[in-house]
Amino acid sequence: MANLSLTKVPMPEQDPNVRNRNFDEVALGYTEEMAKEEATRCLNCKNRPCVSGCPVNVRIPDFIAQVAEGNFEEAYKIITSTNCLPAVCGRVCTQETQCESKCVRGMKGESVGIGRLERFVADYHMAHVSEPVPAIEKNGHKVAVIGSGPSGLTCAGDLARLGYEVTIFEAFHKAGGVLVYGIPEFRLPKAIVQKEVDNLQALGVEVRTNFVIGKTLTIDEIFEEGYEAIFIGSGAGLPSFMGIEGESLIGVYSANEYLTRVNLMKAYLDNYDTPIRKSQSVAVVGGGNVAMDAARTAKRLGAEHVYIVYRRSEEEMPARAEEVHHAKEEGIEFMCLNNPTRILGGENGEVRAIEVISMELGEPDASGRRRPVTIPGSEHEIEVDTVVMSIGTSPNPLIRSTTEGLDATSRGCLVADETMATSRPGVYAGGDAVTGAATVILAMGAGKTAAVSIDKYIKEKNA
Repeated sequence: MANLSLTKVPMPEQDPNVRNRNFDEVALGYTEEMAKEEATRCLNCKNRPCVSGCPVNVRIPDFIAQVAEGNFEEAYKIITSTNCLPAVCGRVCTQETQCESKCVRGMKGESVGIGRLERFVADYHMAHVSEPVPAIEKNGHKVAVIGSGPSGLTCAGDLARLGYEVTIFEAFHKAGGVLVYGIPEFRLPKAIVQKEVDNLQALGVEVRTNFVIGKTLTIDEIFEEGYEAIFIGSGAGLPSFMGIEGESLIGVYSANEYLTRVNLMKAYLDNYDTPIRKSQSVAVVGGGNVAMDAARTAKRLGAEHVYIVYRRSEEEMPARAEEVHHAKEEGIEFMCLNNPTRILGGENGEVRAIEVISMELGEPDASGRRRPVTIPGSEHEIEVDTVVMSIGTSPNPLIRSTTEGLDATSRGCLVADETMATSRPGVYAGGDAVTGAATVILAMGAGKTAAVSIDKYIKEKNA
C-alpha cells in the first residue's frame, strides 16, 4: 500500500551545536526501515517525470520499487546501470531542482526523497557487498581523459566498460577533482570518493596523478602516445575576485584555495601541518553552495563569527535551500543586501575589516533576478581577520592556450556541441570546462554523452 504521507521520512543528522565543531558527516543516513518507508511514498507513475529530470536518466521508479521490497542490491544494480557515482550523487546532487522537482508527490506536499534513497542504496552496497572484478574484454583502443572530477570519472568508467584502455591524467596528487578539493568532508566523506575511484581502477582505468596537461604533456603529445581520442573534463578552477582595494592583504583567500587547503591538504586534521589562517572572524563573499561550504568550514576551524556577505536578498541566493538551512543552524550569520567596497588592513598587512555598502533590489536584470542597487552613504565596516571570496570560477586557460584548433568562448569555456565534440577532431569536452561552474550531475551527464560519442568516433574511424 502506498504511503500517503505528505512529508519525507526525516533524515537523521548530527546536532548543529556538535557538528559545527567537527568534520564528521552532517547527515547520518536512513536505516533500512526508514528507506523502505520512504520508498513506499513513490506512486510509480507510468510517465516517470522524475527520470526526465535526471541528467543521467537513472530509472528512479524501478530502483525505488526494489527498495520498498527490501531488495537493496537489485536497486543498486538498477542505479549503476546509468550512474557510476551513486554514493556521491545521493549526497551532493541538486535533486530538488532536478528529479525531485518533477515528482508528482511534490504537487501536494514534499516530493519523494530520491536522493536520500540513492544514498542509502549506495551505502548499503558498500557496507555489505564485495564485488568481484568484472572480466571486460579489451578492444585494443586507447582513450585519454583529462581531469578526474565527476565528468572525467563518468566518461572513463563508461568507456572502460566498453573495453577501452582508459588513462586519466590528473593535475593534483589525488584523484577526484572538485569532489575531493572542493566539497568538505562533512558533506562528502573522501573515503566515499576514493571507493568510487577504486572501482574504476578495478575496471582497468589507469590514473596518472601530478600531470598538468599543457605543461607535463600537451594534447598533441597525448595523441602521439597512441591515444585515439581525448576527453577534457578539467573543470573550472580559476577563481574570480572583485578587483577591490585590499584583495592582496594577508588573510584574503579565494574559496578554491581555502577549501583546497582544508579538504585536499587536510588542514582540518591536527596531525597535518597545512598552512591556513586560524581565524576569529571571517567574511565569506558570495551566496552559492561554495560560499556555504567555505563559511561552514571556517566555523569548524574555530571561528567565533562567520558572516555570509551577499549583495542580493536571501530569496535570490543560488545555494541549495538545505545548505542555507544547515548554515543557519550552525551559527553562520547572514548579511544579505550588502556588497564589499574594500578590504581594510592593519599595520602588519593583515586583514582587520571589510567595508560593505548596503543594497536594495531594483528592476530585474538579464538573469531574471532583481538587480541590486547601492544605497549611497550606507558604507559600514565589519571587523574580520579573514575574507574568503566565493564569487565564481572559470576554466583554467592552460589547455586551450597550448592547443591549436580548440575554440573557446569569451568566458574561457571550451566550445563543444551536443555530442561533446570540440573544434579539434578527436577531442571532446564536458562539465565545468564547457559550461563554467555547474553541478556534479550535469558534469556526469556530459561525461556519459562524451563516452557514447567517443565510442562512435573511434568505431567509424577504424571501420
